[in-house]
Amino acid sequence: MYKYHTIPLRTLHKMAPFNSLTFLQALLIAGILSCHLWQSVVAQNCGCAPGLCCSQYGYCGTGNEYCGQGCKQGPCHKTSGGSGGGGGGGGTVTSIVSQKFFNSIASKAGAGCEGKGFYTRSAFLEAALAYPRFGTTGTAVEKKREIAAYFAHVTHETGSLCYINEINGAKQNYCDKSDKQFPCNPRKKYYGRGPLQLTWNYNYGAAGKSIGFDGLNSPEEVANDRIISFKASLWFWINNVHSAMTSGKGFGATIKAINGDIECNGKSPAAVNARVRYYKDYCRQFGVSPGANLYC
Repeated sequence: MYKYHTIPLRTLHKMAPFNSLTFLQALLIAGILSCHLWQSVVAQNCGCAPGLCCSQYGYCGTGNEYCGQGCKQGPCHKTSGGSGGGGGGGGTVTSIVSQKFFNSIASKAGAGCEGKGFYTRSAFLEAALAYPRFGTTGTAVEKKREIAAYFAHVTHETGSLCYINEINGAKQNYCDKSDKQFPCNPRKKYYGRGPLQLTWNYNYGAAGKSIGFDGLNSPEEVANDRIISFKASLWFWINNVHSAMTSGKGFGATIKAINGDIECNGKSPAAVNARVRYYKDYCRQFGVSPGANLYC
């Protein structure tokens, strides 16, 4: 047990008298110094490198802890507001596309898949920073539907993140010689590559110009660089598919935008049904209804 020690009265008499004014002044000075020290620490931790967020507590990093609520600078995530369409809650692209959700797709890729380990959640999130409209437009439900739609097509196009390159793509001729802005390099092939299987010389040329790589002369970058790969898919999505989801046309319109000439109007009902099945499943996981007009 602890023993409590008391100070004899005779010792107290010998102590210097207590000066309340001096004590209060000391506390005030200590408080001011503490405040300045705290502000200095925060300030020192807010000079983040490019691509990093400064959190509400003044530390640099990535992810929702740094780029989410209270983020001070950098590629901060915009939180989803409102509910609309029957629930679904809010969230950011980072929080909606959780590691668990991403793994639920990637884990289906076999050990021999070329995409195994190539497609990662961190690569997707880094690429998504370059496209701030993706998954941030409309109500919370509409945002989740767009993300669900994107991953439904990615799942179908890549066989659950198994394929990077189109099967037998090198045997195909995806060169539109009438396009003078992005003429084909006769030594290159513009077959499907990446999460949405980017195809044709005009898409490679325009995507490369936007993202910052030589799409016409080095189309293989979409298959070699995981960040460029996801950026290419999101470039195509924002420019060709995004409006279909955000304008309320429904998931069926996204199928038309991606592969309508080959699959819609009864040409490949199995492929259409597969895309719709993935979309409905991901909407269910996100806690939202899939909406109307699911088929093209």
